[in-house]
Amino acid sequence: MSNTFGRLFQVASFGESHGTAVGCVVDGCPSGLPLSVEDVQKELDRRRPGQSSLTTSRREKDQASILSGIFDGKTLGTPIAMVVENHDADSSKYLKMKDTPRPGHADYTWRMKYGLVDWRGGGRSSARETVGRVAGGAVAKKLLSRFGVHAVAFAREIGGVECDKDFVFKKNIQAVIDSTPSRTLDKESSRMMGEVILEAKGRGDSVGGIIECVAVGVPPGLGEPVFDKLNADLAKAVISIPAVKAIEFGEGFNFPYMLGSEANDEFILKGRNVLTKTNKCGGIQGGISNGMPIVLRVAVKPTSSISKSQNTVNLKSMKKAKIQVEGRHDPCIVPRAVPVVEAMVNLVLADHMLISGVIPRKLD
Repeated sequence: MSNTFGRLFQVASFGESHGTAVGCVVDGCPSGLPLSVEDVQKELDRRRPGQSSLTTSRREKDQASILSGIFDGKTLGTPIAMVVENHDADSSKYLKMKDTPRPGHADYTWRMKYGLVDWRGGGRSSARETVGRVAGGAVAKKLLSRFGVHAVAFAREIGGVECDKDFVFKKNIQAVIDSTPSRTLDKESSRMMGEVILEAKGRGDSVGGIIECVAVGVPPGLGEPVFDKLNADLAKAVISIPAVKAIEFGEGFNFPYMLGSEANDEFILKGRNVLTKTNKCGGIQGGISNGMPIVLRVAVKPTSSISKSQNTVNLKSMKKAKIQVEGRHDPCIVPRAVPVVEAMVNLVLADHMLISGVIPRKLD
């Protein structure tokens, strides 16, 4: 099982949902980067459970500890180990479900692949695994900000309610998004999204949505032209997030309905800089960044663990069975997945900027 992501800027995550702790080890971060536990905690607080009625009621402080790789407030260039202890795990609801896989969840496939699995809370297939991704992404975010690169994600749509407000990057845009429970661009859209989530929750069901991420300040020339395309690496990173089932860049799935003249981004000059008049390609052409904002959207499926009765099988008796999932689960994972998408985008961009030499291995 591979638990490491990246080539030069690498993150290895560890831990299970109801185990002792979760966390990650970041390897390849340049030396000399100012980094504190507060930088990491800020991002973990955006992902943690129990934030509102729209999320799981599991109460975890998600308090991070940095075990290595930092001295006098700066990175050493050595592995940065970070850990978050689990405090509010309740495995009792999972005992009676350990032989009846939840529809839509990874219970069955993990059992078929590994035989022995940690059935408590989904083990490592739980969304709690993303704690390590967000912690590692916080380091990448701090590194990228030093070079003027910023990735911001938000809920574009939840349960059929779309936020049609245009995204405009500004310094306080993340604070605006985080001030809404649904993590979207305006309070009215957030209110309507929240109503849809709570309505589904009241029926013992769940809803999904679409998360959009925009990365600004990305220099041209990142990515390789064949197998290691920037969009290919971004796609792998984001699709690896639990519950993400599809991704598009720029106009994405609208392209099949366009003419070439409508789909192409014409080049223009702004001073001595070459830009594109439009950004339908989402900032990546031929697998390589062109200097325009990178725009991607991901489809997040409804949470698999729902209290509504569903059909399944008992893997021990090999007979039909019914299941009603108990426990504490998000009726919609989108709001808490927003910082996870940001983290994975930041990890890929940091990796590619190191590969291209834009970021040196030692910072001044």
